[in-house]
Amino acid sequence: MRHAVAPTENVENNSFTVTDLLKICTHCERLSKKDLGVRIPRPLGNGPSRFIPEKEILQVSKVDARTQTIFEDAFAALGRLDNISLVMGFHPQYLESFLRTQHYLLQMDGPLSLHYRHYIGIMAAARHQCSYLVNLHVNDFLQVGGDHKWLNGLDGAPQKLQHLGELNKILAHRPWLLTKEHIEHLLKAEEHSWSLAELIHAVVLLTHYHSLASFTFGCGITPEIHCDGGHTFRPPSLSQYCVCDIANGNGHANHHDDLLGNQEVSGEVEVLMERMKQLQECRDEEEASQEEMATRFEREKTESMLVVTAEDEECVPSRDVSRHFEDPSYGYKDFSRRGEHVPTFRVQDYSWEDHGFSLVNRLYPDVGQMLDEKFQMAYNLTYNTMAMHKDVDTSMLRRAIWNYIHCMFGIRYDDYDYGEINQLLDRSFKIYIKTMVCSPEKTTKRMYESFWRQFQHSEKVHVNLLLMEARMQAELLYALRAITRYMT
Repeated sequence: MRHAVAPTENVENNSFTVTDLLKICTHCERLSKKDLGVRIPRPLGNGPSRFIPEKEILQVSKVDARTQTIFEDAFAALGRLDNISLVMGFHPQYLESFLRTQHYLLQMDGPLSLHYRHYIGIMAAARHQCSYLVNLHVNDFLQVGGDHKWLNGLDGAPQKLQHLGELNKILAHRPWLLTKEHIEHLLKAEEHSWSLAELIHAVVLLTHYHSLASFTFGCGITPEIHCDGGHTFRPPSLSQYCVCDIANGNGHANHHDDLLGNQEVSGEVEVLMERMKQLQECRDEEEASQEEMATRFEREKTESMLVVTAEDEECVPSRDVSRHFEDPSYGYKDFSRRGEHVPTFRVQDYSWEDHGFSLVNRLYPDVGQMLDEKFQMAYNLTYNTMAMHKDVDTSMLRRAIWNYIHCMFGIRYDDYDYGEINQLLDRSFKIYIKTMVCSPEKTTKRMYESFWRQFQHSEKVHVNLLLMEARMQAELLYALRAITRYMT
């Protein structure tokens, strides 16, 4: 199901016959090009991810029947099977829910036109300098008849979309600053006004692509060979190069397997399991007071601000990406530097289940249901395993990860003891979580490899699904609360 790779230059001498141009590769028994000066694209990456060995990612030809069907449906709907789907294929149940939701947001009946949807996807992905997603939607935008001039920069797009820039910026980096005044500005912009239904559609798209940028960087997703940044060209002097090499990324050594020995991390999983057991026993014996629970939340929220996200210098967005948004210096990191107080968002006052879900479903039918299923799928997904251990209840760990992300966004659950987070999430894991959720463009392979070193890659992908969905829900809660306040 891989895309056929077309030569990028025409062969000037047309006197060659088909048999001159093609020969059978003995390795894969497919046709390959002879050395005739044709520039053959070669993948820059090795498989769909820079972080995960290709052999560990489920290959289309080797997956179970259900995953095969999901891949086929995705290919039929989009005309492609992207690397995000291949990596999510570790968890077919989730992938099915994700693709169904994304397909509905982009292609089914809804308040926004198709080219607006893809342009909003470009705007959202660009906020995190995610050129992978930007390029994907630039192509889709043009395919559905989008105006090429809009791609020169945000100032070339209609005023209505330009007005969305502020909402995009705040939602991506500091959603707690969103107010009903921001919503009013969009809904009362005279001839450039958004309707409530259009705004809900836009908000869902923005949060979807902010969080998907997190997943893309967090899993080290590489561009497909036919995309910008996905290929280079093998010099014409090197012949015997076959399509099978292009498809499989042959010739690239993979150093991940021998990078990490188990000596230094042996016992990591057992220590974590023992802590879970002890915390459960403490829960059963006594329950902290509401005052103590509130104090622990504030302590964890303050500590989360001090977790440093980046190892490297500041990322400077490329011109290609930065043209799609304004104010590139605006980001999450300023939050702790300027000492801005994040007012606590109490879930019992405004929750997804009791408030957000019904608002979305009312203004954009069926989407609330799809989002709810996707959140539940990521949160409840379990195979009852931890690394090499089976029959393990991982609910405590999954809840700690989810609630830690919401804590970083100032969202508090009154019935949760935030003291558990420091017991279950070590510093290297917290650095990875905060970077991937708040500044995903700064996520490095070293960060990915430094947490949960005894765990399977499929388990780390599951963590990234949790992070992505928790982030999306946090952004949505702030946006929907602001819309609700405007409406009342």
